[in-house]
Amino acid sequence: MNYLSRLKTKVRTEATPIQLVVSAYLILILLTFFLLNLPIFLKPGVHVSLLNSFFMAVSTISVTGLTTFPLSQVYNHAGIILLEFLFQIGGFGVTMLATVVMVLSGRKITLQQRQLIQVDMNQPRLSGTVRLSYSVFILMLVLQLFFGMLFSLYFTWQNGLTHLKSAIFNGFYISVSAVTNAGFDITGSSLAPFRHNYLFLLTIMFLIMLGGIGFPVLVEFQQWLSFKYHHPQQYHFRFSLFSKLALFFAVIFFISGTILIFLTEFKGQLADESWPGKLMTAMFYSASTRNAGLQLESLKTFQTSTLLIFSLLMFIGASPSSVGGGVRTTTVGILLLYLAAFIRGRRNVNIFGRRISQSDIQKAIVVTNLSMLLCLGAVLILSITENYSLTSLIFEVAAAFGTTGLSLGITAGLSIIGKWVIIILMFVGRVGMLYMLLLFVSKKEQDFNYKYPTEQVIIG
Repeated sequence: MNYLSRLKTKVRTEATPIQLVVSAYLILILLTFFLLNLPIFLKPGVHVSLLNSFFMAVSTISVTGLTTFPLSQVYNHAGIILLEFLFQIGGFGVTMLATVVMVLSGRKITLQQRQLIQVDMNQPRLSGTVRLSYSVFILMLVLQLFFGMLFSLYFTWQNGLTHLKSAIFNGFYISVSAVTNAGFDITGSSLAPFRHNYLFLLTIMFLIMLGGIGFPVLVEFQQWLSFKYHHPQQYHFRFSLFSKLALFFAVIFFISGTILIFLTEFKGQLADESWPGKLMTAMFYSASTRNAGLQLESLKTFQTSTLLIFSLLMFIGASPSSVGGGVRTTTVGILLLYLAAFIRGRRNVNIFGRRISQSDIQKAIVVTNLSMLLCLGAVLILSITENYSLTSLIFEVAAAFGTTGLSLGITAGLSIIGKWVIIILMFVGRVGMLYMLLLFVSKKEQDFNYKYPTEQVIIG
């Protein structure tokens, strides 16, 4: 016991918060792997290999949605309910749920625990992290319950009271999977039966965007509504720069994706659709490909140019501090702002009356470049080990890194090496490239306070 106590103390004192958070996710994946192999969650006579089960565990905790087998043929109702619970843990983060438990139980949250929350939620400041975690959890839970009941009522009205149990089950599953951006398909047809139900699709898109916009944005919007209600005569409420950037680039990428998909498939997949159908399909895939992974038809029917656009959107992913993965919207957005400022001959990157710090610009450049190298390396490895088209491999890599459950049907046929490559991409996409880099930086490493002389080199 003394040895275990000393080891636990040593880990706490020497490990960085990032290392502790990543370790927590690894432990959670192992626990999920154990649970998903329990017979009570499997259909009778079903056997899943250890690698496929571990693949499923990583995909679940990273809320990716890629699977190597049909879920409806492997897991029973209890297994599907377990997956919904695991979506919550993977989407919200293990530290957020632990924080909520400690707050509800009245336990005091230590400074180290607050640092873990700060790291897991990708927050720049330590203050307010506990309040943010609790507020986000309550808000997202209310959204899931409300829309779960709404979908259940809709399915009951559509199929009759004789299918009430099935309506409630499917209604809450769709609500949870949309909010947490988990693209797991339990029916085999995803949302194909609703492709012409535009109100239903708009509701799903709304939930997808709420899950991927970023937790701080949701909390600030909630505070803004409260401010407007309690102080109707006052109009001053300052949103943070992060919230402005997250919302701005989410809209930019959504509109850009819609336009590109609309143009590339105008005479292709969308040729036989009405004008409202063309626009709705383009809008839906622009939203879904950036993290949710829900689909309206087989992706094999789309043109290669559209699939590459999907891959780009999946690579970008959702906003930081959200349920989504990828390189993140604000990362790509800051990089684009920096390129625009450089082309215009400006030293500083300014937007919304604020200046982006040089450290944030450096992080954006490093994270984007290393993410591209990681994905290119993964495509190179898969092109050697797998017998699939290059487009299918690029699409699969982008879906894994962006934690988006879309695939051209090659996941189950991947080799052992191929599956491990996708597993690594899903984990990195969920944790974040920046944290994976800082994972290997110890507390003892410091930035020495001296500078070498500057000398210019020839570039370009």
